[in-house]
Amino acid sequence: MDIPYVAQPRQDTGLYNAKVGIWLFLASEVMLFGALFSSYIILRVGAAPGSWVHGLLNIPIGTFNTAVLITSSVTVVLSWSALKAGNFAKYRVLQAITILCALGFLGIKSFEYREKFLHYEVWKTDGTRLLGHIDYNGTHPLFWKTETLAQQKLDSIKFVPDPYHYTMTAKEMAHARKGGHGKEHEPVTIKTSEITRLSSFVPAHSTYFGIYFTLTALHALHVLGGAIVIAFIWGPGAKLWKTDPDRYINRVEVSGLFWHFVDLVWIFLFPVLYLL
Repeated sequence: MDIPYVAQPRQDTGLYNAKVGIWLFLASEVMLFGALFSSYIILRVGAAPGSWVHGLLNIPIGTFNTAVLITSSVTVVLSWSALKAGNFAKYRVLQAITILCALGFLGIKSFEYREKFLHYEVWKTDGTRLLGHIDYNGTHPLFWKTETLAQQKLDSIKFVPDPYHYTMTAKEMAHARKGGHGKEHEPVTIKTSEITRLSSFVPAHSTYFGIYFTLTALHALHVLGGAIVIAFIWGPGAKLWKTDPDRYINRVEVSGLFWHFVDLVWIFLFPVLYLL
């Protein structure tokens, strides 16, 4: 027995089965991300004045990733339009660009994560706080924390302050590398006894980074999942185009609706996390 409305829409609703399913699924996704955004707002509003982390994200990278996702949403629409016009070759090219954009977004995000893991904040006993890198025998340690100093039996660490890393323009950063900011980029030795806390920009650093990694990692998983589905439809699943083109077009449309949702979530994430 054939299942009705897998390709043709119902006359009363104008929707086929898969579109009903994706809208129900997206409704649950709205509730998921809505709860997380609401938690962020409550924590942000309730934070003590001056305690909320600000200015530690790479805005140019976030802006570029936003452009990448917006571009991928455009190619998704154009690829579906090409299929509706019967141009399968154009669809394949446009959807390939979508997949590349998804992989590019994830690659850039992984680079951004690594950048966070290599940056540290030191809280000193005199109340000062330093941002920068740990220079340990020419290497960049990952995930060091206060307890690591005792485990490594270190009496001191060599720290390279870098307070302008996330706020400087490219020109200012080049100037800083030439010594334009004086001693602020010169290594300093900090005794272990003077350190009350040491943390890289990981979730344990602060509530802000806990929220940042939760939201962006969950979004990245959605990007990865959407890319896998789109790639399957684009590749092995393309056999359906020859046997049931209407149903194939519907599959492309449904995957595109999910991809637009992923894009929309990032459009909210970017200003909330990076700019505010």
